[in-house]
Order: sequence, then C-alpha cells, then structure tokens
Amino acid sequence: MKFFDIPLVKVINNMVIIGTCAFTAFLLLVNLPWYLPEIGDGESVVPIFYLIVFVAIAAAVYSSSNIKYVRILSLGSSWLFIALIAVMWGRAFLTDNGSVGDFFGTAGLIGEYFTNLHRFMLPLNDYHEFYLFWWFSWSIMIGQFTARFVSGLRTWQLMIAMLVFPSMAIGTWFSVLYHYHTEALNIAAFINLAMITVGILMVINSLDSLIRLYTDNLNLTAKRIGLGKYYFGNLVVMCALTLLFQLDFLRIQWVGALVIALYFSCFVFIVVKRRSEVMAISGSPRENKLDFMKIELAS
Repeated sequence: MKFFDIPLVKVINNMVIIGTCAFTAFLLLVNLPWYLPEIGDGESVVPIFYLIVFVAIAAAVYSSSNIKYVRILSLGSSWLFIALIAVMWGRAFLTDNGSVGDFFGTAGLIGEYFTNLHRFMLPLNDYHEFYLFWWFSWSIMIGQFTARFVSGLRTWQLMIAMLVFPSMAIGTWFSVLYHYHTEALNIAAFINLAMITVGILMVINSLDSLIRLYTDNLNLTAKRIGLGKYYFGNLVVMCALTLLFQLDFLRIQWVGALVIALYFSCFVFIVVKRRSEVMAISGSPRENKLDFMKIELAS
C-alpha cells in the first residue's frame, strides 16, 4: 500500500525503530544488576555493566552490516535457548527430584493463566502501561522486518512460525523455571552463566535486526556509505540514545504513542485511499516465492 513511503510516516517510523532499539539496550543495562548480583550489590549499575552493554551494541552493529550475520545469530541464539531448556528440563524432571509426569502437571497450570486473565489485566496501572507501550513499539517493527522475509508463506504457516512454535518454547521454559522455584532446586553456576549468555545474545539479535531495518529504510547501508562510517555512526547513536534513556530524558511511552498514531493513520489511509486494492487481495502474489538462497547471497 506504500503507506510507509509517505515522507512524514517514514520519518516517524524510523524514529520509532531507533528509539526502541536504544530502549532495548537500556533495559539490558538496568536489568544486569538483577542477573549478575555477584558483580555489584544487585541494585546499582556499576561500570562493568556499561561495558557489557557497550560490547553488546558493538556486536549488534557489526552483525547488522550483513544479513547473513543476522540470520546466523538468530538461528544460533534460538538453538542455544532450546539447548538450555533441554538441559534444565533434564536436570529437573529426569532426576530423583522429579519425573516427566511432574512436567506435564506443571505445564498444565498454564491454562489457569488464561482463565484468570482478567486478574492480570485489571485494574490497569503503571506496570501495564509500561509493557503495553513497549509491545506496541515492537509490534510495528516485527511486522516490517518479518514482511521482508516471508514472501510466499501462507497465513497459517506464518502464524505457526510466529506464534505457535515460540509459544511452545516459552511455555516449556516457564514451566521448567516454575518447577525449579516450587521445588527450591539449585541452579548450577554454569547454568546461570548460560542463561545470562543466551539472554545477552537474544538482546544482540534484537538490536541487529532493528539496526538493519532502520538503516535499510534510510538507505544508510554499509554497502552504500562504507563499513567504517556505518559501524561507528550507528555505534555512537545507539550508545548516546541508551544513555538518554538512562538519564530519563526519553521514555518508551512516547515511542509507543507514536506507534498507536501510526496504526490509526494507516487504517484511515487504507479506508480512504486503498480500500479497493485491499479488498481485491486474494493471496500472496505468485512472484513472491521463498528463496532462502537470497539470504546466502545478500550482504
């Protein structure tokens, strides 16, 4: 529909992507004390945490310079997460402390979350506001990034890839963690280190996808402006914006509000100017066929 090609929309959209990218790095910074209390007092941010975030941003910027690196990091972090789940699952349910039946019993409790969903949603408070705006910020970018790589997939295939498989992995993960909590099982030091490593890798993978998206949108790719300018330019921008979030100069609520405005504007745009084209869509164009070799050849 070319909605995101409208100049004003393009500017706002890229502001949203850049802001959310920096906010993701900021969340890593403020949550590191909770994950690594051994380094500090578990509450304050110490210099080593700034260094970790800086390295994560630097790695993400480099990875974003080539779509092949984005793909490798995405697959690598996903498989590491699955391996971590398998190891923790085995330690919890294939030992004297538990059984496979205990796992299914714990996993079955997930259903109670949906029957009590109203208790989690209402009344709305600052906690809900924070996460709702953050999810809004992410949603518009996930849609744009995914749309570039799913040509040829049917709707049900996309739903399975985006919702079913990730939900199964996350459901298993939290079922395992809940069993560790209720049974007061100790988490080995190497498991804790693996959890932190996988978490940081996933943050890097999130950052490189967003950096890749906004640099493509702005035509500031490494191929066009050179790897050196691309790398140091994005590194400086991301580090500066991360610090601005740390100083409470920027807020994710502002970014989320811009996304909501874009959603409503897009809806009005389609109804007013593109209604007939949208109503005529019957499926993905025939020329849109999956070709995974394009990623292998891309740069």
